[in-house]
Amino acid sequence: MSVVGAGRGGGGGRPGARISGGDAEAQRAINAEAPHIPHLLRRIAALFAPHKAKLSVTIALVLVGAALSVVPPLLTQQAFDRGLFPQHQRGPDLQVLGILVGLMIAVYVVSALLGVWQTWLTATVGNTVMGELRVGLFRHLQTMELGFFTRTKTGVIQSRLQNDVGGVANVLTNTISSVLGNTVTVIAAFIAMLLLSWQLTIVALFLMPVLVIAQRRVGQVRARIAAKSQESLSEMTAITQEALSVSGVLLAKSFNRQRAETDRYADENRRQVGLQVRQQMSGQWFFALVNIFLSAVPAIVYLVSGLLITGGAAGITAGTIVAFTTVQGRLLFPLMGLMRLALDVQTSQALFARIFEYLDLRPSITDAAASAPVDRTLVGLVEFDGVSFHYPDASEAEPTLREVSFRIEPGQFAAFVGPSGAGKTTIGYLVPRLYDVSGGAVRFAGTDVRELRHDDLIAEIGIVSQETYLFHSTIAANLRYAKPDASDAELHAAARAANIHDTIMSFPDAYETVVGERGYRLSGGEKQRIAIARVLLKDPAVLVLDEATSALDTVSERVVQQALDAASRGRTTIAIAHRLSTIVGADVIFVVERGRVVEHGTHAELLAANGTYARLFEQQR
Repeated sequence: MSVVGAGRGGGGGRPGARISGGDAEAQRAINAEAPHIPHLLRRIAALFAPHKAKLSVTIALVLVGAALSVVPPLLTQQAFDRGLFPQHQRGPDLQVLGILVGLMIAVYVVSALLGVWQTWLTATVGNTVMGELRVGLFRHLQTMELGFFTRTKTGVIQSRLQNDVGGVANVLTNTISSVLGNTVTVIAAFIAMLLLSWQLTIVALFLMPVLVIAQRRVGQVRARIAAKSQESLSEMTAITQEALSVSGVLLAKSFNRQRAETDRYADENRRQVGLQVRQQMSGQWFFALVNIFLSAVPAIVYLVSGLLITGGAAGITAGTIVAFTTVQGRLLFPLMGLMRLALDVQTSQALFARIFEYLDLRPSITDAAASAPVDRTLVGLVEFDGVSFHYPDASEAEPTLREVSFRIEPGQFAAFVGPSGAGKTTIGYLVPRLYDVSGGAVRFAGTDVRELRHDDLIAEIGIVSQETYLFHSTIAANLRYAKPDASDAELHAAARAANIHDTIMSFPDAYETVVGERGYRLSGGEKQRIAIARVLLKDPAVLVLDEATSALDTVSERVVQQALDAASRGRTTIAIAHRLSTIVGADVIFVVERGRVVEHGTHAELLAANGTYARLFEQQR
């Protein structure tokens, strides 16, 4: 066994000590830059590609429905001019009027049925695309390296999944049908208005260019406000996640900081309320102007019609005027819908940009193009060869590890000890390749871990940390996280090996006992032994124990240590220890100080050397 440790290393083995959270820092970390609008629109359109069949039917229904929407006004003109007030007879022509009324009702019925079908299709496609986007984002985040999560607040990530994706739901659900339907309706209404009277059409539409320019300006303002609003929502979600978790509540109560936490949330909430009001009001004056204009048009049409009739213009009849104002009324809502949709799309660009920022992240830890298989004859062999490491945002001049080399044989119990911040936990992170080395190589079963499939590597390694994480579920479900198809007998065997089976059976619900969030209904020793049983159920070749008993009292530590001793039999064990009493029987002990291995040997050899280990042991004794 060779051990080399040279140079000065930086303190702080845990990444959390080096990287702070925060939405702003997360944005800087991922180098966020909003995509150009055409590219963004192409990516949004690509989300709908798997649903071409339903979209084709939707488009057909929209086109037919939009075309039908302008038929009733034309029938109205005929009903007035040929049914109610025919030119060549006294009184209404009831036969013609009856046919026209029947056609109008038929058009309304068909339009309603097509509308229901279209709504179902658009709702199905839109919500499916939104669900796929959310799952795709979640799946992509699962591939990110550990460092991404240590520098990004959990609440910020949750906000991307919930608030941002939810914020674009309306655009995903209604965009295609609204754009097509309203566009076709507007075009058809415009053509119908021209057919009825080109003079009145000019009167009705003379201010439209001004409205389009105003709409674009309002959309840009709302997009900027939407981006700020989502950042504020992210911060609120982060505050909620931190302050209302069990750990957060305990901390606040311990320091009597409930009011301060409430004030922090209230301050961000006030900012969010202000942004929401600004976003709501940013388009109201614009739409008020549109409403006034479009609502005043019929009155202006009546006036202009009177002037045209007085001037002897041909083709201006009572039916023409009624039909024209009806068509113009049909134009109002589609036009308003298009303008609102244009504002929604502009507003949603900021949200889509935030979503695509995360989808565009590339994990720093990926499998090699030609991954090597794990050599089964050397499983359990762990080697560090001149390993140097610094965390992504740490100074290269002060690395956490520098030029560290050692070799752990299969089946050997190796312990790493040293003062806090020496780099012990970092060594535990590098073995399963939770981070990549900055220099040198970590080898598993004789192969550089960067050349192995990460899934194959992780399958051979089990980790028990000081901060045991249990899901808010039953004990059985937490155990089966390691092996979903495990039988009850396998659960019981693993629990017995971890010295927790009898304790579980003493609970009223036994293995169906719900442990509470993060296992808070259990004691520290019980949680640790369940975590050990979970690892035993995985049955890894290498076991990494990261200060697994440091937070326990003496009695619990002894019980858990017995479970750990049982778990270590027959497999390579890497124990990162704070309490030296737990590793005195290790086959080899590595002493880590300031990022380098300064001593190694057995407990007796290190005491005899009277170096750093002997000093630490004496202090603890």
